Amino acid sequence: MKTPNEKPVQSLPCRHLRTKRMYIPALAEGALDSENYRDDQAFYWCNKTLTALGQDDEQVHPCVCQPGRSCHET
Repeated sequence: MKTPNEKPVQSLPCRHLRTKRMYIPALAEGALDSENYRDDQAFYWCNKTLTALGQDDEQVHPCVCQPGRSCHET
């Protein structure tokens, strides 16, 4: 049972999720950490489809590219 102050545990997003932030050395570490994308307007893409849609034709973003999604890989 969660307490009101307990934050939900966020898993690591799919290993194929990409954002430009990952390629900037000063920002690369933790680029996909939940604190960094909560109100994020960055562009994300799937490295398998090379578009903003995953292999399941759904939008990609660290919040939705999580375990349980049909195309998710760790």
